[in-house]
Amino acid sequence: MTRPPHQNRESLAQVPHASPGARSRAMHALSARAAQGRFMLQACTACAAAAWPPRDACPQCWGELAWTDQPAGACVVTQTAIHASTDPYFRAHLPWRMGTVQLDAGPVAMAHFHGALKPGMRAVMRLMLDRGGNAALFALPAEGTPEMNDPQSDRQWREFVVPVAGRTVLVSDAGHAVGRAMVRALTQAGAGLVVAGMTRPVCVSDGEDAVLGHEAVQVVPLDLTDAASVAAALGMIERPLDIVVNTARHVRGGGVSRDAALAEQQFALEVSAMGLSRLAGAAVPLLAGRPQGAFVDLLSVQALAGDAGFAGFAAAEAARLSLVQSLRHEMRAIGVRVLTVFTGPTDDADHQSLPPPKVAPARLAAAVVDALAQGREQTCVGDVAQDAMARWLVDPALFIREINL
Repeated sequence: MTRPPHQNRESLAQVPHASPGARSRAMHALSARAAQGRFMLQACTACAAAAWPPRDACPQCWGELAWTDQPAGACVVTQTAIHASTDPYFRAHLPWRMGTVQLDAGPVAMAHFHGALKPGMRAVMRLMLDRGGNAALFALPAEGTPEMNDPQSDRQWREFVVPVAGRTVLVSDAGHAVGRAMVRALTQAGAGLVVAGMTRPVCVSDGEDAVLGHEAVQVVPLDLTDAASVAAALGMIERPLDIVVNTARHVRGGGVSRDAALAEQQFALEVSAMGLSRLAGAAVPLLAGRPQGAFVDLLSVQALAGDAGFAGFAAAEAARLSLVQSLRHEMRAIGVRVLTVFTGPTDDADHQSLPPPKVAPARLAAAVVDALAQGREQTCVGDVAQDAMARWLVDPALFIREINL
């Protein structure tokens, strides 16, 4: 008798691929600006001509180039579809639509295309980050269509954003105002399941809460200062995990040499810094296998320069920022997006002693949903955070001196 051929009945796990990461220094500079959601191109300081692709000198007069905001309109010139590629990422997503556009800023550029675009149409250009963290030009219909706001309608657009509708999202701490607003915003955005972490024991009033009692919400005990609690919470999730939104923090006043509370400072580090590491270490293996896995971290803008009145909290947030940046570099190789949302003081119990302006928790939650929908890597919410980031980008040393005067 002949032996039957061996059949491997186990399905192979799909290896996650990111888009190619080799880029020039000028392209990395473009990616840094795309991360902020801005449409910026290089423009010559001598003749004012805009340049594309990014380069080291003006192609018209060889003058010096500087990054400037540019009009985002364009006209579609040609369109094509790529049906063969040697790159593992693009080979898994063929056919891939590309085309040329005449930018209102001047240059003719190659761009990724939304499926609704045709030659002769007007387009809105976006500088998007692909799953490998690299900037790419993406062309969308200028007039706008219902499908344009729905990433599920266009598989190529979906590769540049993180859809919330139908996804499973973990909110690490839903026990305070910001976390509760986040749960509400995600359910309103159509998330399939929102897992609400609770640091304290769940009580009867939590079950009667309209937000936590929503049919799409699952409440789990989750303490980021305890690795066993983190692992147990992730094991309770009823569906594959797609997105993590880390809202956990510990805000207490006090300085370093005056009014110092060392126990509070240590606990702030345990929650913000080490808690993030525990959460990322447990959640990333789950996110890596998802088509649009993402990790979102809410950070205080105090992480940029410290705060004499909230020294321990600012130090914990600074450590957290450093860890998030390291995590982002690690995740680019497997296509998991890491998004950072900066905020100033929020209008909650933690910041009662501070005067306005403050960010409403609902506004902060809406900004997180929008950052996911746009694939934006860095977002600043509120006047305080936007002003602080703008000043820090211009002159970090001056900002650090001025902010604590």
